Amino acid sequence: MSDLWFGVVQFLSDGLTGASWWQIILATLALTHVTIAGVTIYLHRHQAHRSLDLHPIASHFFRFWMWLTTGQVTKEWAAIHRKHHAKCEQAEDPHSPHVHGIKTVLLTGAELYRKESKNLETMARYGHGTPNDWIERNLYTRFSWQGVGLMMIIDVALFGAAGLTVWAVQMAWIPITAAGIINGAAHYWGYRNFEAADASTNISPWGILIGGEELHNNHHTYPTSAKLSVKPYEFDIGWMYIRMMEMVGLATVKKTPPKLAFGDVRPVADEKTLEALIAHRYEVMAGYAREMRAACKREMDVLQACSADVRVMATARRWLHRDDEKVPASVKPQLAQARAEHPVLDKMVTMREELRALWSSSHATREQLAVDLQAWCRRAEESGIAALRDFSIQLRSARA
Repeated sequence: MSDLWFGVVQFLSDGLTGASWWQIILATLALTHVTIAGVTIYLHRHQAHRSLDLHPIASHFFRFWMWLTTGQVTKEWAAIHRKHHAKCEQAEDPHSPHVHGIKTVLLTGAELYRKESKNLETMARYGHGTPNDWIERNLYTRFSWQGVGLMMIIDVALFGAAGLTVWAVQMAWIPITAAGIINGAAHYWGYRNFEAADASTNISPWGILIGGEELHNNHHTYPTSAKLSVKPYEFDIGWMYIRMMEMVGLATVKKTPPKLAFGDVRPVADEKTLEALIAHRYEVMAGYAREMRAACKREMDVLQACSADVRVMATARRWLHRDDEKVPASVKPQLAQARAEHPVLDKMVTMREELRALWSSSHATREQLAVDLQAWCRRAEESGIAALRDFSIQLRSARA
């Protein structure tokens, strides 16, 4: 009997692997990283947005792994995420921090998912095209919690009693990182490359810990892109895995972020220029924003040379290039003051709104919009503002 108890204690201490504490930590990080890869590659980019196709082997591996480590039903995840994009920052958004509060999303984001998964209208409207084969109906969906139960048994078998801690970390990983941090922080804090219509932000330019999902503003700007990084300094580890899978025939990329090309400068902006502007409007406006920040910096330099107060201009440099609805009400008086005192900045803001109107108009014909774009370029190049002139000339060289 003593030998039996000794064997039980030995098993609970070492498991089948006899791994040391640091090996268990590394194994936990590896297991949770595979789960993150499954969420971003399979659930997000493949299922929800169809930005890539996966080979059946890769697809089913991720389905099985999601069942083991999250109990997540593919249809529910894809439907809720699609609804998030369709109703972003609106009352119907399943998990917007601007609707539910940042604290609620960060701490109870998984509960918001569970609540929305019971919405049959959401499932019917947004859950199309997700797996509905025999194994999905009779195992993954029907017995969704049994997968995580099996994972607990596997963890205990491998690592002994410490396996319970490994399992607990695995179970908390996605609720904290995806349901909490991405859905919460990535719509609240961070930097923005593009003025997307919502409040999405990039948490970090290095998308490693959460599989590239840190680049959330990029994703909301180009939601059907399999690649989430757009700047030379940004890194999307999920994209690295996709490229590796593509090399061995396990993935096929369908779409990446569009890239604005340039050619010879056209004598006047025409319908081709308009086409390029509309197709690449986020990239075009990001370039315009850079020019505005540079203009603010030049005005600040002039003020500093005169030993004048630059606080208002510093605020303008931070916020003037942002869409009005994204600017805090507390700084709007300072932006109005900056525009009143600096005609160059006022002109650039006015011209930006006129440029934006070219693709937001729903009544003008294509021919009329091309005429309006020609008029805009003419005003920009005759404004006497070098930044506007150079921007207009570059715009006339744009290609779709």
